Amino acid sequence: MAAVPGPARSRFAVVGGGIAGVTCAEKLAVEFPSEDIFLVTASPVIKAVTNFKQISKTLEEFDIEEQPSSLLERRYTNIKVIQSGVKQLKSDEHKIFTEDGKEYMYEKLCLCAGAIPKLIFEGNPYVLGIRDTDSAQAFQKHLAQAQRIVVVGNGGIALELVYEIEGCEVIWAIKDKAIGNTFFDAGAAEFLIPKLTAEKRETPIECKRTKYTMEGSEKKERPVAVSDKVGSALGPDWHEGLNLKGTKEFSHKVHIEKLCEVKKIHLQQEFLQLQQMSLAFPKEEKNVEPDEVLWPVYVELTNGKIYGCDFIVSATGVVPNVKPFLDGNNFAIGEDGGLKVDKHMQTSLPDIYAAGDICTASWEPSPVWHQMRLWTQARQMGWYAAKCMAADALGESIDLDFSFELFAHVTKFFNYKVVVLGKYNAQGLGLDHELMLRCTKGQEYVKVVMQNGRMMGAVLIGETDLEETFENLILNQMDLSAYGEDLLNPDIDIEDYFD
Repeated sequence: MAAVPGPARSRFAVVGGGIAGVTCAEKLAVEFPSEDIFLVTASPVIKAVTNFKQISKTLEEFDIEEQPSSLLERRYTNIKVIQSGVKQLKSDEHKIFTEDGKEYMYEKLCLCAGAIPKLIFEGNPYVLGIRDTDSAQAFQKHLAQAQRIVVVGNGGIALELVYEIEGCEVIWAIKDKAIGNTFFDAGAAEFLIPKLTAEKRETPIECKRTKYTMEGSEKKERPVAVSDKVGSALGPDWHEGLNLKGTKEFSHKVHIEKLCEVKKIHLQQEFLQLQQMSLAFPKEEKNVEPDEVLWPVYVELTNGKIYGCDFIVSATGVVPNVKPFLDGNNFAIGEDGGLKVDKHMQTSLPDIYAAGDICTASWEPSPVWHQMRLWTQARQMGWYAAKCMAADALGESIDLDFSFELFAHVTKFFNYKVVVLGKYNAQGLGLDHELMLRCTKGQEYVKVVMQNGRMMGAVLIGETDLEETFENLILNQMDLSAYGEDLLNPDIDIEDYFD
């Protein structure tokens, strides 16, 4: 941009080059073709949604591509990408100050700066986070020399990681009593566990930017990389094309330590001074044996066990990246640390909106929707925030977008298709609900959550073809008491009833 006296001005500015920010800027660029849209991002690459497909009323599928920001400027000539981090926001003056010493004035601003990984121990060279492409590649490098690693966390990234790693012992520490509790219950976890111990998996799907069915988002609880602040979260299929192999000749060796967290990390020297016993990789017989090997680093768990390993992967979720914007601005902050937004994606400060991982939805939600920091919700919120900014600028009114009517997410775990709908883990329903299950070992797992005869949520693992039917039944809240257990009877084609 040519140097001009005073700050550059724009009617609309967006901060953040992830899915929410890019989607918001693109939508604004289309709505206001004669206005320059500023997109401020610290990273040289942006995350673009490609091959978008609406699979059903609320389920969507898309790929995520990292692209140079110049491509975005070519596609939308009125988007001006400003490659710099934000140093300060002066909301009362409608001004952003960037790290490179420039200032920009806006009329309306949308903050989409995402989230940063929670590292279990900041600044420890043996603790790796996985959040962006660089950290995923660093992880692959470390793994190639590793014989044993400890994975901490129970979200989407941890699940995929543990499944994909071969030739390396994995001690997996989770604070819950079952794996994957963000996405499913103990029953579904039991259904999936045999896949973890199977000697050899089916041939991996060929490498492409995998579809992020529905939400590529699960990964959004991403593990995190060395906090280098810059990269936005990985695409769903982040592990495709990475060779996740350790030094040993077996495929899978995973031991799960449940209901525990990391108490301390000891370097080798500190561990030797402790004069305590560390454990060998547990065998079937359950008897605990001391470890003969000397490891670079040791993890002490809250259950009292100590394991040595080559390094630790921290995959314990994310924290909204609000810090650059708080100084001098009195934002209302949600319990999870995000910027609170109302049903028009507006923060508590005038003319400032927020979308994606950085925000906390603070409107009264539909009974079958909840916020989760996922790809899909980032895209939906970014798109809807742009619509709200446009409506406000033009003095028009706007209704809450339909995508917030029903929580819906599709992804893949352990090579199974996984669809979660509504209150799939009976979130917030208290004890007043019942579950119905159908499970065919190794093939499919179907669970529905019922309340007063109405379907409130569902988990579908495998090729069940029930997602559209169940989506409709949850949305229309039809009384299903008359069907009883037949609702899940595989001999009855349930779709015929409700088409």
